[in-house]
Amino acid sequence: MLVIKGRRQAIRTLQGWAVSVLLEADAICECEAHGWLQDRADPQARARALVIAREQPPGGVSVEAAVAAMMEVLEGIGDACPECAAEGA
Repeated sequence: MLVIKGRRQAIRTLQGWAVSVLLEADAICECEAHGWLQDRADPQARARALVIAREQPPGGVSVEAAVAAMMEVLEGIGDACPECAAEGA
């Protein structure tokens, strides 16, 4: 069962909303050292985020646009922090 953690704060952009939902669903995380977003490659977490996008898109945004924004954010995030990778090289 999908559980929402209280009321979400106001987000100014659709991309910001998508990042917020993906973080809440644990589909992405932040590098603790540098703050870069990282894809956790968890299909169940992605599915949870997509359920939220379909059932609770932000006001004035269509379901299709909300899902598209979420997929666009996911496509732009890698699974490793670029700064951590550079430090290890």
